[in-house]
Amino acid sequence: MGAAVAPKKVKLFCGVISSDGEREIKRKSFEALKGRFGEIDLTSDDMPFDFSDYYNIEMGDNLERFWISFERLISPADIAGIKIFTNSIENGFAVNNKRRINIDPGYITPSNVILATTKDYSHRIYLSKGIYGEVTTIYNKKTGFTKLPWSYPDYLSRPATDFFLKARTELVKRLKKSRYLF
Repeated sequence: MGAAVAPKKVKLFCGVISSDGEREIKRKSFEALKGRFGEIDLTSDDMPFDFSDYYNIEMGDNLERFWISFERLISPADIAGIKIFTNSIENGFAVNNKRRINIDPGYITPSNVILATTKDYSHRIYLSKGIYGEVTTIYNKKTGFTKLPWSYPDYLSRPATDFFLKARTELVKRLKKSRYLF
C-alpha cells in the first residue's frame, strides 16, 4: 500500500487575454497578482488571440494573448483559491458585467500543464470551491508538450510552447536544487 505524501511544489502561471488598448488594466492586474504571488519571472511573447471568437462579444476585437509565470513556487492544492482570486481581479475591472481582462491560472509540473476552470466537463476533475482542474498538455522528453483531444490551440502555439518549456526548465532546476526528485 502506498503512503500519501505532500505534493512537490509547482510553477504558477497565468494565461492572459485582453484588448490591445487595456494597458492600464493589465498594469493594475499585474500589481494585484504580484502582491499576492510575488515577482513575475517569465513573460511570453504577445500574440493575437484569433483562435476563437469566444471572448469577442464580451471583450471586443483585437484581443491579444500571452502568459506570465511567478518566481515563487506554489502547492498544487492552492490552485482553486488562486482561480477564485483571479476571477475577483477580472470582476473588479468588469464594466456592465463584461470582462476587460481574462486571467486563467494554472501550474506547470515536470510532466504537464494544468489549468484551473469554473467549467465542468468530462475530462476535468473537481478540486474545491467550484473549481475544476484540467491536464491541458503533457510533456514528452522527445516531442515537448503534446496535444490532447481537448487542448486549446493557443496553448500549442509557438509562443505558448516556448514559454512552457522555459518555465518547465526553470522549475526542474529549482526542484533539483531543493533536493526534490521526481
